[in-house]
This record gives sequence, C-alpha cells and structure tokens, in this order.
Amino acid sequence: MCEYPISQVYPSDKRSLLQIDTLLMKEGVSRDGNLDYICAMRDDNDDIIATGSCFGPTLRCFAVSREHQGEGLLNALISHLMEVQYARGNTHLFLYTKTKSARFFGDLGFYEIARVDGTLVFMENRKSGFPGYLKELEKTKRDGVCAALVMNANPFTLGHQYLVETAAGACDTLHLFVLSEDASLVPFAVRKRLVQEGVAHIPNVVLHDSGPYIISNATFPSYFLKDEAAVIKSHARLDLAVFTKIARALGVTERYVGEEPTSQVTGLYNQIMVRELPQAGIACHILPRREAGGKAISASTVRQALQAGDWKLLETLVPDTTYRYFTGPEAASVLERIRRAGNVAHY
Repeated sequence: MCEYPISQVYPSDKRSLLQIDTLLMKEGVSRDGNLDYICAMRDDNDDIIATGSCFGPTLRCFAVSREHQGEGLLNALISHLMEVQYARGNTHLFLYTKTKSARFFGDLGFYEIARVDGTLVFMENRKSGFPGYLKELEKTKRDGVCAALVMNANPFTLGHQYLVETAAGACDTLHLFVLSEDASLVPFAVRKRLVQEGVAHIPNVVLHDSGPYIISNATFPSYFLKDEAAVIKSHARLDLAVFTKIARALGVTERYVGEEPTSQVTGLYNQIMVRELPQAGIACHILPRREAGGKAISASTVRQALQAGDWKLLETLVPDTTYRYFTGPEAASVLERIRRAGNVAHY
C-alpha cells in the first residue's frame, strides 16, 4: 500500500514545478499548458517521485520515478485525482495516455473511446459513455445522402451560415455539431443558441452537441508530442478516429470544412482530413470562405469588432440573429468578458 503523501502544487511553487518537469521529461512527457490542478507525491527527503494533473474533466500528465515504479504510486495518484474531480462535481472523467499504458488504465476502470496507433489513446470512466452517445445519435439517422459539419462558432458569423447553407444544399440531411466545451470567450449555451437561430431557415439541418467526444484545439493534449506539427497531426487523427464512429452511427458519407487561408494549423488539419477521411469511406469537402470587404469572414475579426465596439463592422460580419443578441442587454456579461480578454484573435 502506498504511504507517500500527495499534495497540491501551486503555480507559484517554482521549485516543485521544476522537479515535476524533470520527472515528466524522463518519461518523454512535457507539462501541458492547460492544467487547473497539479499534484505531487513526495518521498522522505521531500523529493517529488510521482505527479498527475487535471484540466476540466480530464486527467493528464502522469509520471512516476523509475526508482518507484511497481509500488502502486500511479494507482494512488489516480484515486486522488478522481476524488478531486468528484469534489468538483465532475463524475464523467476522461484521460489521454500513451498506447502502451492503455491496458493499465483499463484495469483501473477506464474504457477506450478512440486511439491514434503508436501515439495516444482517449479513454473515459463510463463503459456506456461513448456507446450511449452513439446510440442517441442513431435516433436522428435519416435516409438519403447525409453529411456532417463541426463548428465552434465563437460566435456564429455569416461565414458559418454560408458554410451551413452550402453544405445543406448538397445533401439530404446535414448533421451540424457544435463544440460543447466551454473553452471559448462566448459560452457554449450562447454559441449553441446563435447557431440554432442562424440556421433555423434551413429545414434539413439536424443540430447536435458534440459532447465531450469531439475535442477542440484548446483542450487537446500536447504533452506527449515533440513539436507543433505532431500535435496538429495527432489531434486531426484522433478527431478522425472519433468522427468515423459518429459517421457510421448516422450514415454520414460526407464531411464539410471551411477553407482556412490564414491559419497554418487549420490548413494542415484540413489537409490531413482530405487525405485520410476517404480511407474510411467519407468524402471531405473544403469550402471557400465567404468574404466581406475583400477579406474572409472569421470569428476572430468578429471578436475584435466586439472588443472595439465597432457595431458598423459587426453588422457586415454576422447574421441579424447574432447582431441582435450582441446589441441587446443579454450580452452584457459576454461583452465584458471579451473586452477584458486582451488578444481575442486566438480564442
């Protein structure tokens, strides 16, 4: 039985964080930029011999000193982190682990959602979690040509509306997924509402929450990977592994994405989808972006207009439904959040 104490490590504790970074590096892992709880296990000399972390409902960044492996320290860390999560009200938990460690976490009660062979496995602590999500999606399955589109819509713009209209016009049913994670300046409840109002005139759109299964750039783990290109490729491949299972449940044979003329990250992501989705029997279509004033409409530009209070520019970039929301009293708290955010282009 493990008897080493476990304690929280705070951002101000530079000495402990340095020890944690050294321990993680020995295991080929770097400390993730998205962490909201870090803990460490210390020996009698106050040296850190094991560590683990959380971000939202996920467990991340595990490492145990090689001198202490096989002593049950990782089990104790997982138990501690699960207690922290339960105390926060998070009972549906997720983790990312290297493929070689997936069996160990399976023994601890985690179930595989999807994997990128040779890199990582995405897991959850509910056996019926992802299968149950797919079962609910199956209830919305329709005959004919079915397509899918995934968006964050932070917030919903005329560009998003154009993508939906174009994709919906090319199929019998368009399954539109809105990212559920609250990792954006505009909260999920508002983003979903604006999408819903902005596509209400398109009869063949079926709107879905992504749930926790379609992962955004903000929360995808980068700590297993050596460089940015590897992070992008692994994120895309994990997204495709999850999406392929969703597509099968819905009978989706087409996926639509927006062209990304300015972001190298999204451009590479799109290239991977175009190359690899057809291998799963899903055609991938990159649609050109709608323009305003000779420039592609982007949510970044909209957030900048909101931050500056440039209502005249905003009116040229968003549907009436989005414009009415942001010029009404309901938007006060969201607008304050955007104004205080500093650089809003990268949210």
